[in-house]
Amino acid sequence: MGEPGFFVTGDRAGGRSWCLRRVGMSAGWLLLEDGREVTVGRGFGVTYQLVSKICPLMISRNHCVLKQNPEGQWTIMDNKSLNGVWLNRARLEPLRVYSIHQGDYIQLGVPLENKENAEYEYEVTEEDWETIYPCLSPKNDQMIEKNKELRTKRKFSSDQLGGPGAEGPSNLKSKINKVSYESDQSVKSQGKGEVASTPSENLDPKLTALEPSKKTTGAAIYPGFPVVTEVHHEQKASNSSASQRSLQMFKVTMSRILRLKIQMQEKHEAVMNVKKQTQKGNSKKIVRMEQELQDLQSQLCAEQAQQQARVEQLEKTFQEEERHLEGLEIAQGEEDLKQQLAQALEEHWALMEELNRSKKDFEAIIQAKNKELEQTKEEKEKVQAQKEEVLSHMNDVLENELQCIICSEYFIEAVTLNCAHSFCSYCIKEWMKRKRECPICRKDIESKTYSLVLDNCINKMVNNLSSEVKERRIVLIRERKAKRLF
Repeated sequence: MGEPGFFVTGDRAGGRSWCLRRVGMSAGWLLLEDGREVTVGRGFGVTYQLVSKICPLMISRNHCVLKQNPEGQWTIMDNKSLNGVWLNRARLEPLRVYSIHQGDYIQLGVPLENKENAEYEYEVTEEDWETIYPCLSPKNDQMIEKNKELRTKRKFSSDQLGGPGAEGPSNLKSKINKVSYESDQSVKSQGKGEVASTPSENLDPKLTALEPSKKTTGAAIYPGFPVVTEVHHEQKASNSSASQRSLQMFKVTMSRILRLKIQMQEKHEAVMNVKKQTQKGNSKKIVRMEQELQDLQSQLCAEQAQQQARVEQLEKTFQEEERHLEGLEIAQGEEDLKQQLAQALEEHWALMEELNRSKKDFEAIIQAKNKELEQTKEEKEKVQAQKEEVLSHMNDVLENELQCIICSEYFIEAVTLNCAHSFCSYCIKEWMKRKRECPICRKDIESKTYSLVLDNCINKMVNNLSSEVKERRIVLIRERKAKRLF
């Protein structure tokens, strides 16, 4: 995790702050800054960028938003994420704001197969700044700035340069300019009669470290611009090998420049010594040595000009390589994204197949249940028909066997005569006022016996009949009791 130093402010140090503490980890905590909206996702325009190494598409580009309401209470909102936001194990509705409190559990995404917990699980907490600070996750914009700085400050490794003291094109260009300037100063000092103490005093320590090797000392001719053009064409075929050759040529040229500068300095010292020894005579030798010194100086200038061209060519080469690497990174990212999409599609189709299988299983279960319901319905209809048949039979029995032939009603206080025929007590009394014989068999009535069994049976059966029958029987009983009293 990157250094979270950019979170430190003067008024926050030593106080307490709200944050989302990542469960089970001492890193990757998300700071909730007062008065600021905090966005979380895998995109580039969010406050905290979460890129899952296990399942990159688990977190949406703009997964959720956390901000304070007017009362200062922190809230969370699911920004239509694919795999959802969970608060205390309950999934949140998209685009709806929910309040969060101390100790609440927040989950981003869902657990993968064979895993109980999701990759990103947090707990809402308020802690001291000294406790939060070492565990904070860097913000997305700070990480982008850091990557840009690292990209602009990229240097060549010691393996690429082949030895110590190697630097980037911009630094090499400045060193060449410095050598050119110091050589001009040494030439000007010839007219004043000043002699430098050692050749290395006018050179940079890093340049003096480039000593000529045995192989390079034998090279007397430096390849000029045609070679540069040839190398430039070869770079298009193989940028890495061309860069190595260009760097090697640059080292050889720097060694030649150092040798020429040393030779020029030695010639200058020799000229000064000769001038001191013979100030009046031997002028031809002095002129010849001065001419040699000027030749060395012009050769040095030519070498410096060629080296300047080489540096510019190297800068162009490095820029092309950098663009090529960026293109490769983009292509690799697109390829990874395609693979992720293909994997996601495969998972989607597998899930659809599983859902289809489950659908077929559920349809089979539903069909079986429907059959059972139909069978149960048929059985219920049969039972209902049997019950109705029993009831109709009972009604027939009541109408045929338990009805008084005189009033055509169910027996009320049934009385059985000596001939075994039964009638209502009230009805037979009224009949006997006119005749003393049975209304059915015409035998003389000698005795009457009350039948409690018939009364009890009729009362129980009438209770199971309709309310109209019950009411008519009650009214009839009341009327007969009233007539009996009068």
